[in-house]
Amino acid sequence: MKGNAIGSGFALTDHFGKSVTEADYKGQFALIFFGFTHCKLVCPRALTRISEALDLLGDQAANIKPLYVTVDPERDTPDVMRNFLETPWPRFTGLTGKREAIDQVRAAFKVFATKVADPSDPEGYDMPHTALTYLMDARFQYLAHYPDTMDAARLAQELCRETAQSRKGLK
Repeated sequence: MKGNAIGSGFALTDHFGKSVTEADYKGQFALIFFGFTHCKLVCPRALTRISEALDLLGDQAANIKPLYVTVDPERDTPDVMRNFLETPWPRFTGLTGKREAIDQVRAAFKVFATKVADPSDPEGYDMPHTALTYLMDARFQYLAHYPDTMDAARLAQELCRETAQSRKGLK
């Protein structure tokens, strides 16, 4: 699945309200997780695990930009994304946009997400979704993906290995 098999261009809005495309992240590695701010368990756990892995990388993490792409743009406005991320996960940039733009980027990354009824949620729904973390190289080309079950230490090892190989031009 190397090359363009996963991922492609996008035009979204970051959590500061600025329009961004994949070109804004070229020149560094991008670590992408899809989720939503009303997520009760999977997303907070994943964002924490990714943050811990980046902490373990130390200075090597400076060239890796973590991105959190919503699957629920109707609720996840830039302000909502910023408030959700800024204290517990400040490394992340939240990305949102119109439903059509989110659906296009989800399709490019082969991410499943669907709205299901949830009477315990104030808006009445939940958004089960794919829980993979994607690594893109400095040209925003797919390098690898990692399951949600991978712990922070192993994720840090894999990120170190993949980014080092990519820098050497082995991929």
